[in-house]
Amino acid sequence: GVWRAGGRAHHAGARAGADVDLEFESHALARSYNSGFRAERGRVIVDVVLEHRAAVDALWGELLAERVQGLQAPFDGFWGARCAIVEDPDGNPVRILSPVDPARRSPPPAL
Repeated sequence: GVWRAGGRAHHAGARAGADVDLEFESHALARSYNSGFRAERGRVIVDVVLEHRAAVDALWGELLAERVQGLQAPFDGFWGARCAIVEDPDGNPVRILSPVDPARRSPPPAL
């Protein structure tokens, strides 16, 4: 489906198999939850989904201890997942996510 705000599309997604999702986000939406967002860094972000919410915080700490560049500290995303973003060795953003918990959803940002 497509999520719109302010008369513009900001998110669209599609399933590409049992374990593959393809999602597109506007720069405005990406900036709303990623303080490290820079469009020139590339337009692709890889998601890694972990088994539970606490695993996101634990992996964030482990990666920073290994001197991985953190782009966005762990936070609770409005879509219901715990999320953090780091940079891989080639400068690509990698989003670390928990499974979505519908009970933890909140209103999306005003864009």
